[in-house]
Amino acid sequence: MTDRVYHPVNEWEEIEANMWGEVSNRSAFLKKAIAFTSDHKKYGRFMIKVTTEWPISCENALTDKNLNRKAWIGHAATALALACPEDITREAWGHLTDDQRTLANREADRAISIWEASRRTGEGIREHMDREMLF
Repeated sequence: MTDRVYHPVNEWEEIEANMWGEVSNRSAFLKKAIAFTSDHKKYGRFMIKVTTEWPISCENALTDKNLNRKAWIGHAATALALACPEDITREAWGHLTDDQRTLANREADRAISIWEASRRTGEGIREHMDREMLF
């Protein structure tokens, strides 16, 4: 893994996606977040999308060895897909079954591995994505 990289908070793409924001209809967002996070394939596709669309946020978060990177990529995926704040995503996680959590964590591990491999080799992440996205 590479050294820790920091970026100013005003450069993080996750801010624009409401990852740390608020919503007026919390219960509606919770229902959407439960449905989204329980679909590991869709959730995983958005985790990959985060790694391609949010390069600054990913570098800031995924180079932090002390961060729960699986949780971060999951929160980010839900923010990108639904503009859902991370605290609601954390609450949604509590509604998933153990099997759903296991599948979601596998998707997170995969997305993080793809992101790390692209940084190690200097290749574009899309080259890995096409190969890794085959089911």
